[in-house]
Amino acid sequence: MQKRKALSIDEAFLLSEKILELFLDYFKPEKEEKVHIFIPIKKFNEIDTKIFIDAFLEKNMRVFVPKVVADNLISVEINRSTVFEASSWGISEPLSNEDSGEHHFDYVITPLLYGDPKGNRVGYGKGFYDTFFQSISASSKKIGINYFDPDEEINDVWENDIPLDYLVTPTEVLSFFNGEV
Repeated sequence: MQKRKALSIDEAFLLSEKILELFLDYFKPEKEEKVHIFIPIKKFNEIDTKIFIDAFLEKNMRVFVPKVVADNLISVEINRSTVFEASSWGISEPLSNEDSGEHHFDYVITPLLYGDPKGNRVGYGKGFYDTFFQSISASSKKIGINYFDPDEEINDVWENDIPLDYLVTPTEVLSFFNGEV
């Protein structure tokens, strides 16, 4: 978190652009594919996923974002005219509380503080994404994005932690299983 917060606004944006470019080159997302992607928390200097959302909408993909309603993470489908508001946590969320009911996504781009070389992730400790991963199709690609390459393993993996399938950094895409892209 400290390394991330030390990045300037310009550095963070340039790294976000590199991550997006690698994502697009590696996965080659197409029209009508479904992507679930988080909205960044500005105070945590998270990756600028708004540029991802713009790119996905430009490709006519179906875009879904998370919203916490009554301690549950739901998936709300958005478009260019979706109205957003700040949650009590300062996260921009769609005004709508309508869960899309979608369970199959081609890509689920998830926030993380750190992703290790084995696909384990450290989030913010609320468990929303581990619960969400259990509710979606097993074929949905779980993808972490991070400014930094993994160099240390996470030692305290909990039995209910669900690992990532991929991690995209500004320099590489790491795959954590033997499946095809």
